[in-house]
Amino acid sequence: MQTVPDNKLINKVGQSVRWDYSLRSMSFYLAVVSGLCLFFADLEIISPNPWLEFKAMGQGLINPKIVSYSELLAGLGNTLSFALQGMAVAALAGFMLALVYQHWWVRVFCAFIRAIHELFWALIFIQCFGLSPLTGLLAIALPYAGTLAKIYGELFEETSPQARANLLNSKSLSAFLYTTLPLAWPALSHYTRYRFECALRSTVVLGFVGLPTLGFYLETSLSEGHYAEAAGLLYVLLLLIASQRWWLRKTLLPVYLLLAVVYLPPSASFDWPTLVRFFTEDIIPLPLRAASGDGLVSWLAFMWQQQLWPGLSNTLVLSQIALFATALLALLFVPFNSRLFVGPFIKRGGDGLLIIARTLPEYLLAFVALLLWGPSMLPAIVALALHNSAIVAHLLARFSEQIVLRDDACKGVNRYFYEVLARSYRQFLAILFYRWEVIMRESAILGILGIATLGFYIDSAFEEFRFDRAALLILASALLNMAVDTLARCLRRGLHLNTTADIR
Repeated sequence: MQTVPDNKLINKVGQSVRWDYSLRSMSFYLAVVSGLCLFFADLEIISPNPWLEFKAMGQGLINPKIVSYSELLAGLGNTLSFALQGMAVAALAGFMLALVYQHWWVRVFCAFIRAIHELFWALIFIQCFGLSPLTGLLAIALPYAGTLAKIYGELFEETSPQARANLLNSKSLSAFLYTTLPLAWPALSHYTRYRFECALRSTVVLGFVGLPTLGFYLETSLSEGHYAEAAGLLYVLLLLIASQRWWLRKTLLPVYLLLAVVYLPPSASFDWPTLVRFFTEDIIPLPLRAASGDGLVSWLAFMWQQQLWPGLSNTLVLSQIALFATALLALLFVPFNSRLFVGPFIKRGGDGLLIIARTLPEYLLAFVALLLWGPSMLPAIVALALHNSAIVAHLLARFSEQIVLRDDACKGVNRYFYEVLARSYRQFLAILFYRWEVIMRESAILGILGIATLGFYIDSAFEEFRFDRAALLILASALLNMAVDTLARCLRRGLHLNTTADIR
């Protein structure tokens, strides 16, 4: 008897083949573009004797010391205070924005404020409020509010609408509070906790522009070559973040927040006329301050040729190479972090190394690598790849452990490539594209360390008090990040990748 083929099954198989072909094509193009970017990248090692510096750093890591416990406690107190207050404001603002996140203008506003890095916000607010607690709070709160609004809004949209649809007035706020919010609360709470860990890292980085967090004392020790002191502060930072699962309790959060406000009140001394002049005159392009506006075209042409184009192109080159390096390192790290390939002892060691790599901020890793190799793109690529690959590898390893293998499944390398990676590659690309926008933001900010990305020109403009140039460059950075975020989202949808918020 001749059987009639199932058209639905044929269509499903054909669609799966097309998707697999698209995944391979995307991976191929990613590798090709990254390879082309290598021809335009500055990967020179300028330091005359990097191994001597590396040896000194290694000795410092082996023999850490704390010189001043008063400075250590002050740095810890400021770091925790900035992070707690910034996250409190960000969570409240993000929740309010998430309630109206369905409006396009809210989405654009949130995308814009989160596209500007915390350090860029800090550089802006330093001009307004100086090195004050209010500067640190706003630098954390603004971009994190945009990020939390996006995640909260997506979580609310992804909850089951059935419970709310059963109510007579399903569009009321009380209906949302009793149906949608309880369903989204576990994921919302989990992600907010993760963002607090990110806020701790961001607060440390704010010390590199002068705010008195742990990063300030770390930068000072590293710059002066006191690697033992820097190692002591580094171990304190790692311990602080690694131990938050024990001290960061929901019931204690109000107490922590109250202590943070008492210890470091969000205050600032500023001059109203100076503040008004900054936003109404200083950031306006110089030709537009004149009544006629003559010279605007030549000013824009100068900015494009001398700063915008070099900064944008170097940022794109650096981020693309770092993205591909992140992908390669993540695929290399996964087997050492999954119980499908290694035993408990090796897995715990892999967990520890990945925790350290993703705990250390990219800016700090790049600063250390810069001391070893000198100012080029190489330190930034290594720092971005190490940090982001640790995050991707951790998430992909946890996903791989959910895969059920047959008793006669192959082992070793064949198991990894033909069983696990083949079944988790779609998830891998989804996570990688989520990190793309983050890598782009960090590539721009690493220019402050002397690498010729957008951050280099932005920092130079602030140092020269050319705030109109700084404003244009920050706007260009934000638009670039928004464009990359949109492109990554379109690619995820086009490739039918997982777009839920739980893998961020």
